[in-house]
Amino acid sequence: MDHDHLIACHECDALFQKPRLGRWRVARCQRCGAMLYWSASGRLDGITAMTFAALITFLIAQGFPIVELETNGITSQTSLLGAIVALWDEGMQIVAIMVFCSTTLFPLTELLALLYLLIPIRAGYVPPCFNQVLRAIQFVRPWGMIEVFMLGVLVTIVKMVSIARVIPEAAMFAFGALTLIFVVVVTFDPRTLWDVAEGLGVLQARRERHQREQEAREASQRDARNEQRQSGEAGEAGDRDVDGSPHRG
Repeated sequence: MDHDHLIACHECDALFQKPRLGRWRVARCQRCGAMLYWSASGRLDGITAMTFAALITFLIAQGFPIVELETNGITSQTSLLGAIVALWDEGMQIVAIMVFCSTTLFPLTELLALLYLLIPIRAGYVPPCFNQVLRAIQFVRPWGMIEVFMLGVLVTIVKMVSIARVIPEAAMFAFGALTLIFVVVVTFDPRTLWDVAEGLGVLQARRERHQREQEAREASQRDARNEQRQSGEAGEAGDRDVDGSPHRG
């Protein structure tokens, strides 16, 4: 049995032979009806566009202030990175590291890794370190908690309204949009890219084999032309020797 083409159901652990799906097709478990996997070939353009949009929105959310607080004539505002630095300065290094990893490092890693895989695959080739990058996406995805951070910010704003004037800034709206975009990005299962990469590998092998055969035909044709040229030159040289030899009476 070819173990490379087997898939197990995540719900009932039933083992199936993994068929190749067409565009927009879904494979379901015959025992419990759970979805096994779906074809990614029809969604690559949309997921790539959404990932680009998420990256741009992420940069806006990180670079601009989140909220502005005004109380007793004193105005203060901060960004996410400023809040992380404030937590570090207050002696809460572990909390600062957790906030940085869950809201900045891991989401940014996932977005960049997805773009690193999606752009070359859409262009028709598999990028280097494909398997390692795909495993890195699966590792960091559960630790990205943009939506949890957004929920915490909203709760804080509601509590601060009674004691200060709270003015949402650009990063607040960017984080809201980023949360919605991430919902779409997270629905994409990166494991389906293995099937796409496998198909591209087969096509690439066919192209290379066709190219080698074409080069071999061209080389044989060049050799045949060279042999014909050499035989023609040898025949001309033999005719000159015969014409120039002296005749004996």
